[in-house]
Amino acid sequence: MSDTLRFLFRQFFLKPPATLPDQHNLQGQSGIVTGSNIGLGLEASRQVLALRISRLILAVRDLAKGEKARRELAHAAPWAIIEIWHLDMNNYQSVQDFARRCGALPRLDFAILNAGILKVQLEINESTGHDEVIQVNYLSTALLAILLLPILGDRKAANKPGRLTIVGSETAEWAKFHEKGSNSSILAAFDEPRYFDLQDRYYTSKLLEEFLVVRLCRTVPSSKVVVNIVNPGLCYGTGLHTEVTGMLGAVFGVCKRMIGRSTTVGARTLVNAAVVQGPQSHGRYLSDCTVTP
Repeated sequence: MSDTLRFLFRQFFLKPPATLPDQHNLQGQSGIVTGSNIGLGLEASRQVLALRISRLILAVRDLAKGEKARRELAHAAPWAIIEIWHLDMNNYQSVQDFARRCGALPRLDFAILNAGILKVQLEINESTGHDEVIQVNYLSTALLAILLLPILGDRKAANKPGRLTIVGSETAEWAKFHEKGSNSSILAAFDEPRYFDLQDRYYTSKLLEEFLVVRLCRTVPSSKVVVNIVNPGLCYGTGLHTEVTGMLGAVFGVCKRMIGRSTTVGARTLVNAAVVQGPQSHGRYLSDCTVTP
């Protein structure tokens, strides 16, 4: 079966199961979800709150939007402490400040690194000098993951490992990754206009995340922190394609509504990866709540 047929089969015929409170109760636990004021991050936050988590940190770039999300979530989960913490994945200092703040937490059981972007043209980050898609989806995600690993390993429950879940995409399989053939460094090639392609840049950023997970799992044992990467499938309502406008944007919108899952269904995969999956998922790629080769 071709990659396209497998993708369509999963989208139309596979429905990831919900994680139920009577099976996984998170009372007493603390967690982080990045990019949690909209889309998959917001819905994943809603679902972990339904599992009775005691403390949830919503890591967002826009504090006003984060507060709006917090109020919405708090209405349905009055038992939980829900906090808004600033995190700008475009800025290394913001990532470091966020991780330093996490280091002061008395407990941290899991982190879902969901923040990601797609750009229609090459935009160089003023702070770092790198392409913003690579900056947010890979470089800052890698930095945050590395900084959180020792915290998750030390502040977890005594009888189980911490969890670090990165939200990836099956589009990593479709990446052409032309930059690897550049005469300059790969990182420098990402900043060259001739290599930029709207779709492939996003696909390649997700491929780099998979490389990151493989490397991290060689650094930390699954007895300390389980590190995995999850594919939520194509979902509508995520806000990922908001910069794609005009005719192309209309096509994207129609396709997502026809083929895509709701964020409610897609977020089930994030919660499963961060809460349900055990050491067997360490360093592995998850799709439809299943470890996948």
